[in-house]
Amino acid sequence: MPISAGIPAPDFEMLDDTNTPRKLSDYRGKNVVLYFYPKDDTPGCTKEACNFRDDYSAYEQAGVVILGVSPDSVASHVKFKKKFQLQFPLLADDEHKVCDLYQVWGPKKFMGKEYEGVLRTTFLIDTEGNIKRVFENVRPAEHSVELLNELQG
Repeated sequence: MPISAGIPAPDFEMLDDTNTPRKLSDYRGKNVVLYFYPKDDTPGCTKEACNFRDDYSAYEQAGVVILGVSPDSVASHVKFKKKFQLQFPLLADDEHKVCDLYQVWGPKKFMGKEYEGVLRTTFLIDTEGNIKRVFENVRPAEHSVELLNELQG
C-alpha cells in the first residue's frame, strides 16, 4: 500500500546523532515534520537543513518537531549537525530500512548515472500519528517556507 495522506505513519526506531534511540511513537501529541534527505553535507541537503535551522523558532512556536532522516551514519550526522548548528535530531537509517518502509528509496539519476538512493520526501504527521500530507520531489531552497505555509494554512 502506498504511503499517503490519511493513513497512520509507520512507526520506527533509529539512533539519532547522540546515539539515542528515537521512535516516531515517542512524538504522539505533537505534529512532526519527518524529512528524508539523501546525504549529509551535500549542497541541496545542506540548504534544506539550514533553512529548517533558520526557521526553527517558527516550528517551535507551532509545536512542531523536525526529524531528519538519511542513510548516513551516526558519526556523519554528528559532524553535519555540529558544522551547521542544527537544533533538531538527525536519524541514522544506514541500512535504509525506514526509507524502504516509507517508500522513499528508489532509482535516481545523476550526471547520466543511474543508482538507488533517497528520494527527497517529507511527511507531515499529525498529533494522532497519521500522515497529514506527503511532499515529494522537494525543492530544498523553498521547502521550509512551503511547510510553514502548510502548517499555518
